[in-house]
Amino acid sequence: MTDSADSPSFRLAYVPGVTPAKWVRVWEQRSPDVPLTLVQVEPAEASGVLRDGRVDAGLVRLPVDRTVLSAIPLYTETTVAVVPKDHVITAAEEITLDDLADEVVLHPIDDVLGWERPPGEPAFERPATTADAIELVAANIGVLVVPQSLARLHHRRDLTYRPVTDAPRSSVVLSWPEDATTDLVEDFIGIVRGRTVNSTRGRARPQSGQDAEEGTARRTSAAGSRTAGRATQGSRSGAARSGAAKGAGSRGAAAKGGAKGASKGARRGKPRRRS
Repeated sequence: MTDSADSPSFRLAYVPGVTPAKWVRVWEQRSPDVPLTLVQVEPAEASGVLRDGRVDAGLVRLPVDRTVLSAIPLYTETTVAVVPKDHVITAAEEITLDDLADEVVLHPIDDVLGWERPPGEPAFERPATTADAIELVAANIGVLVVPQSLARLHHRRDLTYRPVTDAPRSSVVLSWPEDATTDLVEDFIGIVRGRTVNSTRGRARPQSGQDAEEGTARRTSAAGSRTAGRATQGSRSGAARSGAAKGAGSRGAAAKGGAKGASKGARRGKPRRRS
């Protein structure tokens, strides 16, 4: 989405638990003239704001409507059980769903894990939000199973959490309307994928006149250095070959001289016949 051709902007949605700060910092360094606006949305609203074009892209949780939205997987979170600090399961470093079989497990309406059947015993009613469920955990009403980022987001001193090794996990993706893959969206895709600013898979950045001149000068200088290097190497090789030839000639002359000397010596040393 852009406000106009003269004043582009980029709107990025994100759901609770997702932290876009590192990618936003890179965007601000690479595109300081294009403001990026963050729009926090609830998980249930994410697909709607993307389809309606209210944002350009979003950092959201699966599932998304793949008939109209594109998605690039970013990471999958560890799932944890949030409990009071004195709860019995804190004695273990990690737990399984069977360890929750006798517990009241809260299942908020904004749950993002997509359970086929939540573990444990159901509460009398479902909390409206994860934040409400956290309050109930603090009141010893039950335990809550969520992605680790949400446990951190709603951190309280009187609560802690343990990984649940066999629970469903939540995956975070970068998503955008398939028919609205703009240049700005491509730029953000390059950022989350770790491409450098000069990556051939990203958009080429226009150079200023000074940058272009400096780049040409550097290339010319490099080419001249390579040519001079080849000429110097050729001179050294020629000199080496000439020296080798001279050495071979000297050795050949010495060998011939030695042979002649040996022949004369042999004639001088031959005894004369007596008459």
